[in-house]
Amino acid sequence: MKQQSQIIFERNSVEFVTVAAEYCALIERSEGQKRADFADTLLKILPLLYIKASMLPECEVMGDDGLEAFVNEDDYEVIRLNLQEVFADRDDYLDVFVEDMKYSDTPIRKSIAEDLADIYQVVKDFVCQFRSGLNETMHDALAQCREHFMEYWGQTLVNTMRALHEVKYCHVDGEDDEQLAFND
Repeated sequence: MKQQSQIIFERNSVEFVTVAAEYCALIERSEGQKRADFADTLLKILPLLYIKASMLPECEVMGDDGLEAFVNEDDYEVIRLNLQEVFADRDDYLDVFVEDMKYSDTPIRKSIAEDLADIYQVVKDFVCQFRSGLNETMHDALAQCREHFMEYWGQTLVNTMRALHEVKYCHVDGEDDEQLAFND
């Protein structure tokens, strides 16, 4: 029990929880955002989320019961559609870092909105589980989130950043030059 407390309250864990909660809040406020501003903000928080997740302490799930999921299919779909509306015609991108690419001669089409919603689902579930205040639940949530980061959403995050970089810095014919302004 003491080791659980040490892991869940150590600096890297607490900092990850903080950044994860900020990411979730940003995604939840996506409706009606300007694409350029939103992409700019994402390009600042996503690297921080990645760094903090990569610094999480090693730990293993201790409980036998599965953790409660908080983001249901309807919640996910609302988030995805809001993000899709923000990115509109710039939502799709080609990705070569997917498992299916091994069997294809062409890149796979991906969606920024779907990727961000996938990350949101894992991270939001983690944040809600961590807020339970129960040491074992918090510990298992941390272990599961770290495992999912290594297996899936970490790669999704960096792939999405490449697409967001394209959205922010690459001019597309007919796009308003105001959207291409560098934000400091």
